[in-house]
Amino acid sequence: MQQCICMVSDFFYPSMGGVESHIWQLSQCLMSRGHKVIVVTHFYDDRIGIRYMTNFLKVYYLPILPFYNKSILPTIVGSLPYLRHIFITEKVTIVHGHSAFSSLAHEALFIASLLDIPSVFTDHSLFGFSDASAIVTNEFLKYSLVNTSHTICVSHTGKENTVLRSGVKAEKVSVIPNAIDSVRFSPQTQIDTSQTEIELCDSSETNYHHRDEDTDYHLNFMKKRRVRSVTIVVGSRLVYRKGIDLLAIILPIICTKPCKIGNTWIQIDFIIAGDGPKRILLEEVIEKHNLQQRVEMLGELQHSDIRDKLLIKGDIFLNTSLTEAFCMAIVEAVSCGLTVVSTNVGGISEVLPAKFIFLVEPNVDAILDGIYKAVEGVVTGTRASAEECNQFVRQAYNWTQVAARTEKVYSAITQTKIPPLQKKVRNLWECGRIAGPIMGVLYLACHYWCIFLALWSHYVT
Repeated sequence: MQQCICMVSDFFYPSMGGVESHIWQLSQCLMSRGHKVIVVTHFYDDRIGIRYMTNFLKVYYLPILPFYNKSILPTIVGSLPYLRHIFITEKVTIVHGHSAFSSLAHEALFIASLLDIPSVFTDHSLFGFSDASAIVTNEFLKYSLVNTSHTICVSHTGKENTVLRSGVKAEKVSVIPNAIDSVRFSPQTQIDTSQTEIELCDSSETNYHHRDEDTDYHLNFMKKRRVRSVTIVVGSRLVYRKGIDLLAIILPIICTKPCKIGNTWIQIDFIIAGDGPKRILLEEVIEKHNLQQRVEMLGELQHSDIRDKLLIKGDIFLNTSLTEAFCMAIVEAVSCGLTVVSTNVGGISEVLPAKFIFLVEPNVDAILDGIYKAVEGVVTGTRASAEECNQFVRQAYNWTQVAARTEKVYSAITQTKIPPLQKKVRNLWECGRIAGPIMGVLYLACHYWCIFLALWSHYVT
């Protein structure tokens, strides 16, 4: 059955990221399967009003000002007239919100419930339970999902986390993983030049101000020796939860201590892509230890540049995240033929089999041990080939399968009976001793406001 699906999130093009990519790819696949898809987000710079993208994907850029971190201020009443008008005029049959960080997505689910439109929410992240940000987000999620038809998580760990945070029933939550375009993220066709043997430059040509005696000994010992270069690439937002503090400790240890495998000396270099508040920490470490020739900072990259400017230039992809629901970056890296070293947190253990990834604990010693094992595997050629990696990703993570599984969720919720108004108000009322009744009254107020808007629209026309 053909559906009219409205994807809603604060995060969409021209902003780039995992959520934005997910919405775009899923929308294109659903359109190819015969459904009508529209996207609703807030305005970005001069993008305001209605725009059309590839395959005539219709995008509504609402004139609502972002409040914090690209999300709007959660008011419900501010977006209600816009969203109600879009849902009715486009004859939307399913509302699909994305990301727990998105206030607009939560408001869309709330308004869809008012209009008796089936709704789906996809949670892309893991959250804690103790910090202020997590507490506020979890409260929003609880009231947002109580009247939502179904919830989708990207990993089984994410499902457990969402069920605990929101109190939604486990049978109303499905697990559908993310996917990538394996054709776009394909291995390099030619031999990587970084894998050829290079001759180290005379250390006297570089001004080393901060070297201890042990480092000087190793550098002098390796001077003029022929060594093999292995490049480790890192691509993520440079924030605390991505483990950038661990990366800052690892960089000088790896770069200043030579590594030997058999009779071959290994020079390990880094390429880091991304931006964020922790970037200044990495730059300070690089300058303090004179690693400018060993660590390259690329800054923030467009998603279309990640393969050519980052992934195919490396041999190993390093992920030091402290929390992850489903790490898209490691799948993209494996699709390009890289060996992955990642912290074993969240849902990462569900993403790749052991032959493609080294899972380590989120501490310095474990990460270093994982890196050296990965380097040995790359140098000795015992890891899976680039073609095998790409073939695995092509079969396991493709958007056609994701769209087909999401379509089954849509079919199930459209056949489910919509609960009456009394039940919806009671669901909200029972969510909290104080906030619950307040949300119940607000829901009723919005319900009568929708009736007023319908009468007013009828009167005007």
